[in-house]
Amino acid sequence: MQPVRARFIGVELYFDDLERAKNFYQKTLGLAVSDERTGHHAQFDSGGRFICLERKGAESYPSKDKAVLFFEVPSLKSAMAAIGQEKIVHSEPTWAVLHDPEGHNVLLLQKKTVKAK
Repeated sequence: MQPVRARFIGVELYFDDLERAKNFYQKTLGLAVSDERTGHHAQFDSGGRFICLERKGAESYPSKDKAVLFFEVPSLKSAMAAIGQEKIVHSEPTWAVLHDPEGHNVLLLQKKTVKAK
């Protein structure tokens, strides 16, 4: 049996307070809503991929709560300063972690620079 050649296209997270979650992803990470059904879900497109935030209990087939989202930023230092150091729960030289309103890990990764030859 041949494996399916799947390509990552998005992620969905569940929230008790959908509006609070939507505000975090809009105001803290600067993402724009691309699709929304009030009280059910809000979706953000990001570089050909998507993040969907859904109110817990909106579907009859919920997933487990564990999730981690990865975002690449041009300058980790600038991103951390803009977000506020008090919101960063852990950092290393090339990455930092903050939590969204439900406690999901959001990792900010320093964009890799291509060295000229």
